[in-house]
Amino acid sequence: MKTKKPTYIDLFSGAGGFSLGFDAAGFSNLFAIDIDAEICRTYSHNFPEHNLIQRDIALLTDDEVKQLIRGRQVDVVIGGPPCQGFSMAGNIGRRFLDDPRNNLFNEFVRIVRLTEPACFVMENVARLYTRLDGTTRDEIISSFEALGYKVEAKIVCAADYGVPQFRNRVLFIGQRTSHSKPCKIFFPAKLSGRPMTVREAIDHYPPLRSGEASDVPNHTAMVHSPQMLEKMSYVADGGSREDIPEDIRPKKGDIRKYIRYDSNKPSVCITGDMRKVFHYSQNRALTVRELAALQSFPDNFVFLGGRIKQQQMVGNSVPPLLAKAIACAVRKMLDR
Repeated sequence: MKTKKPTYIDLFSGAGGFSLGFDAAGFSNLFAIDIDAEICRTYSHNFPEHNLIQRDIALLTDDEVKQLIRGRQVDVVIGGPPCQGFSMAGNIGRRFLDDPRNNLFNEFVRIVRLTEPACFVMENVARLYTRLDGTTRDEIISSFEALGYKVEAKIVCAADYGVPQFRNRVLFIGQRTSHSKPCKIFFPAKLSGRPMTVREAIDHYPPLRSGEASDVPNHTAMVHSPQMLEKMSYVADGGSREDIPEDIRPKKGDIRKYIRYDSNKPSVCITGDMRKVFHYSQNRALTVRELAALQSFPDNFVFLGGRIKQQQMVGNSVPPLLAKAIACAVRKMLDR
């Protein structure tokens, strides 16, 4: 007899890193939703069988949500709601839940309330865990506890799960409480052995010069100015702006800029703008394909749209291998 796959809903799906991991772990997608039309093109291209809704989630009515699940059991709701109201300054006196900039978090809570999943997973930036001495974390947990969930939060590093990248994120994992069975929250199990390095992840791609293209999807080098090429030529593998002669060394800006990836370590955290972080041996920034590999996307996952948008999609994604590890932990919870 064919075993029924557990189901999931992907909120704020982006390009689909979270979905990719849950699919790989044997879950079945009920629907995904994202507001950005260009990002949705990439999601639809890579998940043609998924039911993707391109919409502002706040405009998705309660009745529409119920129609989308059509009475089917929802095993898990996943997502990483963008929350602009928890910056480290500027709103110290305001509760997280009262800040209108965090309305997307409240939408996540609403979907959980409507669909009553057995579990949920909310992923976000690590500083959310410690913000205001843990007050924000406690507010978030209380919001789900009020719906009848046992919730735990933990910071994880993607490099512990096969992703060639030091990327810290907080996971809020919840399980619906039951009178018949005690709840037990599982977090993803770390892999044994050393983490994958940048060289191991991207060394197989064809070498490129500034502005050069290749036949590999998304593997096209950005065009650098002669001044930028001169600066980066001084930076050694794993080096920094301190390698650049002082008379042309950039004096200001993010300390993560004008550095080279260390070929023998996992990558620094990938964001939506990595233009001034250079390949460990080639004079250029990494291509979208290489950045995607550092996020653990497979080579057959194609990013559509303009190059800047592609980089943003990659940088904002949940690494698929981390997502798969999370999905495996959720399956353990469901199996209990």
